[in-house]
Amino acid sequence: MTSLQFGRILPIIKKEFVHISRDFRTLAIVILMPVAMLFLYGYAINLEIQNVDIFVLDRSKTPVSSALVQKFDGSAFFTVSYSAGSEAGIETLFATRKADMALVIPRDFSARIARERSTAVQILIDASNPNAAHAIRNYTEAVIAAFNQERNGLPQLRVEPTVWYNPGLKSAYFFVPGLAALIMIMVSALLTSIAVAREKETGTMEQILVSPIRPLEIIVGKVVPYIVLALVDLAIILCIAHFVFAVPFLGPLWQLVLASLLFIFVALSLGLLISTRARTQQVAMMVALVATLLPTVMLSGFIFPIASLPLPLKLVSHVVPARYFLVIIRGIMLKGNSFSHLFMEISVLLCMGLGLLLIAARKFKTNLEA
Repeated sequence: MTSLQFGRILPIIKKEFVHISRDFRTLAIVILMPVAMLFLYGYAINLEIQNVDIFVLDRSKTPVSSALVQKFDGSAFFTVSYSAGSEAGIETLFATRKADMALVIPRDFSARIARERSTAVQILIDASNPNAAHAIRNYTEAVIAAFNQERNGLPQLRVEPTVWYNPGLKSAYFFVPGLAALIMIMVSALLTSIAVAREKETGTMEQILVSPIRPLEIIVGKVVPYIVLALVDLAIILCIAHFVFAVPFLGPLWQLVLASLLFIFVALSLGLLISTRARTQQVAMMVALVATLLPTVMLSGFIFPIASLPLPLKLVSHVVPARYFLVIIRGIMLKGNSFSHLFMEISVLLCMGLGLLLIAARKFKTNLEA
């Protein structure tokens, strides 16, 4: 098989950029809609969460402290998933998203509550999802109130919460980074599928095929412009997130860019696969919306917590690429995660991208040769 000829690919890339520049609808999708959605989601949306995993550090190990832990574990909102004797594991569990809250009971807890009639325990909350942090704080206060009520006149307990990653509990910290997944999959998959379907619908695909250009060169020439557009959208989102909504950026930028390129690769592969089945732009748009936009909004954790979804939808969410990229971008931006913390998500996206590309390339070549 001969190598790709850049001289044959470059005219296709130029042609696609020219078409994009002359198509107001495409420019609106690429530039105006991301900005509008950023401000809409950044300012307007606020939701809650359920099923909170707790890390317990009980230094007291007395009947009173055990009763408090059992009160949390018996709640409908909390599950005591981890317990240890040191603070070393708290940050690791938060970084790897295995715990949403840590309950730290001091060593002199029982003595102080008996002597002072009131004492405090420390609550550490992962607020990279501020909606979850709001809910966790409210649920915690409810559990503590029930614990105090059961003691009925005995020494009382008060809570001293410490919120990590998002002390102000700003919803924008959660929604604005998540918009990157929605925008990039929309630009990469939706516009790519439409671009290929447009060639079929207008009859220009046949003109391209009679030229010396090979199918793989057509694919490369078609997708490169949308990789550039997706990266431009990513830059717009990150700039607005940081300079308008003051979202912190704690992790390495180069790792986020590489992870974004991987996600774009998955979205482009999906768009190409859709284009192999769609004969018109309208069909391509409808299929792409159903396959990308709706699952990203509803099943990825972008708006609705995955833990709160019914079991059938939880299972479906495992094949939604944005589910994994949302963990990556929020982890890098808000927690300073590195690739070592995100190995599982990166591996899943890589496997998805390779699998979709192999299927799309095979079907694309078959359709062109038919």
